[in-house]
Amino acid sequence: MGGFFGTVSTRSCVTDLYYGTDYNSHMGTKRGGMATYSEEKGFIRSIHNLESAYFRSKFESNLEKFSGNSGIGVISDTDPQPIIINSHLGKFAIVTVAKIQNIDELEKELLAEGEHFGELSSGKTNPTELIALLVVRGKNFVDGIENVYNKVKGSCSMLILTEDGVIAARDKWGRTPIVIGKKEGAYAATSESTAFPNLDFEIERFVGPGEILRLRPHGIEQMRKPEEQMQICSFLWVYYGFPVSSYEGRNVEEVRFRCGYEMGTKDKAEVDCICGIPDSGVGMALGYSEGKGVPYHRAVSKYTPTWPRSFTPSNQELRSLVAKMKLIPNRTMMTGKRLLFCDDSIVRGTQLKDSVNMLFDYGAKEVHMRIACPPLIYGCPFLGFSSSKTDLELMTRRIIKDLEGDENKDLDKYADPDSLQHRRMVQRIADMFGLTSLEFNRVDTLVKAIGLPKCKVCTHCFDGSSHF
Repeated sequence: MGGFFGTVSTRSCVTDLYYGTDYNSHMGTKRGGMATYSEEKGFIRSIHNLESAYFRSKFESNLEKFSGNSGIGVISDTDPQPIIINSHLGKFAIVTVAKIQNIDELEKELLAEGEHFGELSSGKTNPTELIALLVVRGKNFVDGIENVYNKVKGSCSMLILTEDGVIAARDKWGRTPIVIGKKEGAYAATSESTAFPNLDFEIERFVGPGEILRLRPHGIEQMRKPEEQMQICSFLWVYYGFPVSSYEGRNVEEVRFRCGYEMGTKDKAEVDCICGIPDSGVGMALGYSEGKGVPYHRAVSKYTPTWPRSFTPSNQELRSLVAKMKLIPNRTMMTGKRLLFCDDSIVRGTQLKDSVNMLFDYGAKEVHMRIACPPLIYGCPFLGFSSSKTDLELMTRRIIKDLEGDENKDLDKYADPDSLQHRRMVQRIADMFGLTSLEFNRVDTLVKAIGLPKCKVCTHCFDGSSHF
């Protein structure tokens, strides 16, 4: 995935940039970068690998090298950023949150037209560099960003640091968010509004799909009006978003609570307590507890935030280790209890397998599981959702293949929560892991909790409905 932060101010922006970027750290685990601009020193940039340490620890020692009143930063799960480009549009730095499905096609097209790329150690093209090259082919920034919107299949939101402020451009379909914050003498743009409260920014507005804004210390210039249509990713509220963040005016924790509450009011399971798998399952569990009228107990705790997302590592053995090591059970709170656990999702089943065995080993009498989103049946073609290389890495697809002999058969029926095929699939998952019962949220319940019209929310990974 990834997240970014940019700011312009009448004063030095370095401290705000440093902490604001850090507040996006839950969005990625591989690379972090910052760039600032000052009239005296020009553009200053630094990029660090985050796979063995956190953003703050990597940048703290060389923070003094940065200066200026404007800057951008990024936490990336893919490529080194920011990229600095000198072009007919002027010199600028750029960061992106993007997934380019047709990157090979675009690379060949640009090479054929005389462009060149700096090769990464992986031997692949840096997607942000490709985006930058598409931008500079425009007669101005708006034209260049339009070029990105028209060429890229997938999604791309970006921040561009220029000598005249920061340009914020949201993906044409609005699949990823950009939030604008304001305080006296400064504006900021970020993926996660989590970055604002402790830096004294107030949410000013949410950038519309395809909208392009230029931020200066004393105002905002709209360079391109937003599109009417939107397909913001529903999984942001389910999993990726930090609890205090808001997208389109809908707070992450509130949506998770509503999902849990709706499911809890309808659940007929006889249980003693509700528990949440930290971190993103807790908000749902609190809502579930209130909706069902059964107390919330913290039977499992996350030791520290030092473990990455369990489906982010590309190696299955490492994913399993991460899933096991980051959660610690509390035997006292679960012995002899009928437990109902809430979690955000089941992707590969990495966490579930070890978690259920652990709960029974520690004395749980029954283990029920409720999932905040519907089963993930389709891979995401629009966002850097996970490191999956094939849909068969999804647990649902492996079960469908086992049941049907073809992982692509009757997907619409398996996505329908009222169908026999769906119930068989869910029961198979429950049986595989020894769960007393298992239920997933419904698409309509999730959309209702988010509070946006269904046509503006992307639920493709659940029902295959977005084909743009």
